[in-house]
This record gives sequence, C-alpha cells and structure tokens, in this order.
Amino acid sequence: MNDRRELLNNEKISNLLLKLSAPAIAGMVIQALYNIVDTIFVGKALGEASAQGIGGLTVAFPVQMIMAGLGLIIGIGGASIISRNLGSNNIDRAEKTLGNVIFLIFVFSALITVAVSLYINPIMKAFGATDTILPYAVDYLRIITYGCIFFIFAMATNNVVRAEGNANMAMFTMVIAGVTNIILDPIFIFGFGWGVKGAASATIISQLIGSLFLVYYLFSGKSILKLHIKNLIPQYDIIKENITIGLSPFARQSSSSLMVVVLNNVLAIYGGDVSIAVFGIINRLFMFIFMPMIGIVQGLQPIVGFNYGARNFERVMESVRLSIIVTTVMASIGFAIFYAFPEQLFGVFSNDPNLINSGKSAIRIMVLVVPLASFEFIGATLYQAIGKAKPSFVLSVSRQILFLIPLVIILPGFFDLKGVWIAFPIAGFLSFMLSIFMMNREFKVLKGHIPDNGYEYEIPQGTR
Repeated sequence: MNDRRELLNNEKISNLLLKLSAPAIAGMVIQALYNIVDTIFVGKALGEASAQGIGGLTVAFPVQMIMAGLGLIIGIGGASIISRNLGSNNIDRAEKTLGNVIFLIFVFSALITVAVSLYINPIMKAFGATDTILPYAVDYLRIITYGCIFFIFAMATNNVVRAEGNANMAMFTMVIAGVTNIILDPIFIFGFGWGVKGAASATIISQLIGSLFLVYYLFSGKSILKLHIKNLIPQYDIIKENITIGLSPFARQSSSSLMVVVLNNVLAIYGGDVSIAVFGIINRLFMFIFMPMIGIVQGLQPIVGFNYGARNFERVMESVRLSIIVTTVMASIGFAIFYAFPEQLFGVFSNDPNLINSGKSAIRIMVLVVPLASFEFIGATLYQAIGKAKPSFVLSVSRQILFLIPLVIILPGFFDLKGVWIAFPIAGFLSFMLSIFMMNREFKVLKGHIPDNGYEYEIPQGTR
C-alpha cells in the first residue's frame, strides 16, 4: 500500500501517467476491438441483410451505453472518493465507499434489467428501429439485458481498482474479457449460426469472466482496500457524494445515448437503414480514437484525485497539461487514418457498395475536429477527480446535448442527410471552446490555492 501511495505522491508525472495509463489503454483498445469485431462478423454473416443486422446493433447500442453509464456513476464517483481519501490517509472511509459501490451495482442492475425486459419493443422503436431492423435489435438486446449486472460490475469495479493505483489488474480483466469475446464471436455467430444472438451471448460471457477476475482480486488480499460485509450497508452521505460526482460521466454516456437515439430517428427519415448502419460503423470506428484517450483519462484520474487530496496542486496541473498533449496526438493520428482510408475501413464491415460510398463521405466530414476532443475529455475528468460535480457535468453534456442534438435536428432541414454529418464538427468545435474557457478558470484557482466560490464547491468530509 505504501508503495502505491509513494508512487502517486512522488513519481515523475510523465512516468506515473505512463504506468497508470498504458494498462488502461491496452484494455480500452481491446474493448474497442471486440465491439468492432461484433459488427464485422454480424455484417459478414448476414450478407444482403448486413445493413439491417448492423442497424440492429446500432439501435440497441444506446441501451448498452446507459448500462455502461450506470457503471460509470458508481465506479468513477466511488473512485474519486477513494482516491482523495487514500491521498488524505482516510482508509476507513475509502473502504466504506467500496462497500457502497458494490451495493449500488446490485441496485442499478436490478432496475435496468426489469425496465428493459418489460418494455424492450417500444424502447427499440423509440430508439429509431425501423420495421426491418427491429427483430435484430430485440434479439440482440434481450440477451444483453439479462447479463447487464456483469457490464455494470466490471465497469464500476475496474475504476475502483484503478483508484488505488493498480492499473495492471484493471487492464488484465479488460483484456481477458475482450479476448474471450473475440474468440467466442465467430464460434457463436458462424459456428452455431446464432447471428446477432451469438454476438450478444459472446459479449455477456466475456463480461462475466472479467467480473469473476475482479471478485477474485477483491477477496485475494492483494487489494489495498478490504471488502467488509458491514460496509455493504448503504450510507447516505457516501452514496450522495458518489452519485453526485458520478453524474458527470453518466451524463456523458447518457447524452451520447440520447444523441444516438435522435440520430437514429433523423437518419431513418433522411437516409433509411443504410444511413443508420453507416452511423453505427462510424461510431465503432471512432472507438479506436476515443478508447485510448479514455485510457489516458483513467490513468489521469487517480493522479489528480490523490494529489488534490494531498493538496499538491502543481502535480495536478502538470498531469492535466501532459494528458492534453498526449490525447491530442492520439486523436490527430486517428483523424489522419480515417480521412485517408475511409473506403478500406468500411469495406471491412460490408461488401455493400451503397453502404461503403455513403460511409466514405460521412466519415470525412464527421472526423474534421476530432483532435480537439481531447480538451473535453481531460476537462471533464479534471473536475470529476477533484470532486467538482457541476462543471464536470456541464463539460460532459456540452457536445452532445447543448450543441450536437439541436444541430442534428436543425441542419438536415437545410442540407438534407449531409446536414446530419456537418453537425458533428460544428458541435465539436463549440465544445472545445467551452472546455478551454472552463479549464483556464480552474487553473487560475489551483494556482492561487484559493476556494472556488463560483462553483460553490465544498471539500468533501473525507478529504479535509
């Protein structure tokens, strides 16, 4: 335990960020890969119906994002509390937070399983499923819903493990789950002929295996934190702080989910099944840019949280600056690849020339300001890690809710289908400008070591 505290407190920031982020990046790339593999195998297995099958996964995806968002509420909120309390050497409160995280996992999993199971058909129709896409979407989502507890558990607990500085274990569970999914996909989809049901089954089994590894870690004695039965009893103050902080990443996930729902419905009007499939493919391709960036964010969070709790503000700012540079480089590389080779990328998913041509023009517009997205990611994470829920929430929802959704609704009226794609770079630029403004403001506060009355923020009890 002392070794990890020493690492977070004194290790050179560049080395520390590498140590904590590299495992997370590897895990997130595997996660992105198996989401893409699902789509590739479904597209190839269904042949002429590839647009409908991929469309089914696309329409069901917002529900998966909500599940992941619930895991992020619990995990990132809990991780922020745990990091700051480890920084201030309050182990008891950190362990109580772990127990409350486990409690919330079971509560949230039960709620979403019941809700989706009862209303799966109307949910999929509301989320943009056409009559031809609906059967595929329902078949896929029904299986995913039954295993949502494994989604939420793996997402939440991985963040807690990173909060105590053990990024390698978090990476290991993600890699195991991802590799399992990639192995099972062709067996279930082609070997058993299960189609989209096979993709869903592979995903759920892989998340189950990842969750079992995390359970083993928590009870193996290797974790800094000990899981005590008494700590499973909910504590109002911890749950309130956890959910308040976690609302920011949940808002990002939910706003992304809402954005996908709105897009699916708009695309059904202006482009039909092919356009929905195009967006689904682009969404998964973008994971190869954003997932490594999220890996940096996951490595950054415990550094910022611990050093903020220890009142070492210079290390907080240094880690944020470095993370912005690294994520911007990552996003710029992704931009160059996607802009240069769109036909080849879409050809991996489908042989449909209409889908490939539509995708080529769409992705070259949507990717234009992707390198600027790093500021939004890092800004929201900075506020999450230091416990400032309000500004983190604003940055998390700015691109999708404040800018993208209104533009997606308005612009097609002037530019038809092309207006949908144009909305993305405009929204990205506006979110970038907001992120710059808010982070500059926060850096002035940190440099002055004074309270930020503008956000009416109070240091949580556990870190005083």
